Amino acid sequence: MLVAEGEFAKHGVTSSSASLSPFSEPEMRFSRRVPLAPGRRLSCSARVEADVVIDVPQSSQVHRQVVRKEADARAIELNPVVRLHYVQVKQPDMHDPSGDLRRLFEALEAEWSLKDLTCDLSVLQTLQSALRTGSWQVTVAVHAEKQIIGVWPGLHELVYGLAVDVGSTTIAAHLCDLSSGEVVASAGVMNPQIRFGEDLMSRVSYSMMNPGGAALMTAAVREALSGLAADVARQAGISHEDILEATLVGNPIMHHLMLGIDPVELGGAPFALAVDHSLTLRANVIDFKLNRNARIYVLPCIAGHVGADAAGMVLSERPDLASEMTLLVDVGTNAEIVLGNSQRLVACSSPTGPAFEGAQISCGQRAAPGAVERVRIDRDTLEPRFKVIGSDLWSDDPAFAAATAGTGITGVCGSGIIEVIAEMYLAGIINQDGVLDGRLATRSPRIVPNGRTFAYLLHQGAVEMKITQNDVRAIQLAKAALYAGVALLMERLGIDHVDRIRLAGAFGSHIDVKYATILGMVPDCDLNQVRSAGNAAGTGARIALLDATARGVIETLVRRIEKVETAIEPRFQHHFVEAMAIPHKTAAYPNLRKVVDLPAPKESTSQSETRGRRPRRVDPAKPQ
Repeated sequence: MLVAEGEFAKHGVTSSSASLSPFSEPEMRFSRRVPLAPGRRLSCSARVEADVVIDVPQSSQVHRQVVRKEADARAIELNPVVRLHYVQVKQPDMHDPSGDLRRLFEALEAEWSLKDLTCDLSVLQTLQSALRTGSWQVTVAVHAEKQIIGVWPGLHELVYGLAVDVGSTTIAAHLCDLSSGEVVASAGVMNPQIRFGEDLMSRVSYSMMNPGGAALMTAAVREALSGLAADVARQAGISHEDILEATLVGNPIMHHLMLGIDPVELGGAPFALAVDHSLTLRANVIDFKLNRNARIYVLPCIAGHVGADAAGMVLSERPDLASEMTLLVDVGTNAEIVLGNSQRLVACSSPTGPAFEGAQISCGQRAAPGAVERVRIDRDTLEPRFKVIGSDLWSDDPAFAAATAGTGITGVCGSGIIEVIAEMYLAGIINQDGVLDGRLATRSPRIVPNGRTFAYLLHQGAVEMKITQNDVRAIQLAKAALYAGVALLMERLGIDHVDRIRLAGAFGSHIDVKYATILGMVPDCDLNQVRSAGNAAGTGARIALLDATARGVIETLVRRIEKVETAIEPRFQHHFVEAMAIPHKTAAYPNLRKVVDLPAPKESTSQSETRGRRPRRVDPAKPQ
């Protein structure tokens, strides 16, 4: 385990290694065999003696997070910014005093029409050896038809690029062959910054309250990036030195921390970005361990809390090319929303929090083997059945117990939370206001007392899983914030419906769009036009990697997008309150009603709302 250092405002604690007992003799013996990294302790030997924040590294986790950011199949025009050129260079002689680099320039101009080139010093330092080893035949890597960034003796045909989506929870990387466009390897990890704060504002707070906190978070994410590069290179059987180009996307706070910029200005109005345009840098300036001359391209940000990941989503889905009104939603701890068509585009962010990812839920967890991800509830008996990650069987299948023996049933992940609460609504267990109906306890043992309210017992086993009133409220708050952001954009465009909806991100890619609509996460729409966009931000990064012209396209597009700041919009609260109802207090959802039989409105009952409370005393002397 890893001990976090510093002040954690969200938890109200100050954490340090002094909060644990001194190194024990068993730890000493273990560290002599397997050296412990700085800050690491053995949880079986260390004793907690004061407030402390503990991070369990991925290498120590039994049920590791499933990083659901696969590369989506997509036809992408192949026009990489880095190209290989094989040339025959004229040998020097006593009658021609020109240097080797000049003769290389002349060969590239004669054979490939490349003019006005420049050359990295580190390439120049190896040029003479490469020319002579290759008998004056070399392969040259040229970046953007301007800069020589690599040279190899003879014919060299390996050139790779890396597309990276730096999310607040997970980081995903896709290694692409720049000569064919093929994705040859993919990998993902948990963002190690989680130990500094689950959500984005917690990380900003950590930076504010701990001198050097931003630098620690920067070092953590950069180490993860280099680890991913090494991982995908190993999968593909190449060296990280063969990776000459990388593109990166991320929300504004991840974007700034990755670049070594303190995100403190993004913690309060006016949420000023240090830089919003795209950047082309040498990879080594951010300690990204690729080829020593590799370049990275960071996509532009749109506004204070609508980042390069939203720009990647726009590049992937191209709502500007359609006349239909398209809604793009990257669902995460901070939802990024883009709405529009070929005429106009608007965008905003909305603070949904981590509930959609299983946090703040009593039995919630991130996606990992053993987590419940699909739920159905019988309308008559209120009995549930479910699926878990790692098995295709439903829980009422006779073979389910054997199939899940290895993973167990450990909790409920984000997609499972959405489905179980939507199913509870459809079964009448909760009403449109999200209140659990305690009267159903006489009908089903699944409705159980829980303090002053009731809960729905989803699973009774090694881990008891109840969906409590607070769990329902957490999801209502998150989905209301998301819907309110969408409603503001619809008002700005003067529209009352959308034609297409695309849900993106690791979470958005794995929720059932029907259940998302039943809860009211998104406005009503023909369900045939509501789809997952997969890891759209990562796809946008891949498009920018493989097609150099796409970089100019997105740089132009982001300047067209109008930003709506939800924090200062007076109508946000109005939309938020109305969206707390399931699916919505006033929106009729006619398209949804065509395919789903929504229950009739049901009044809250005193039994479900006041269990355990004393009745209000009435003074007979006072008029009522």
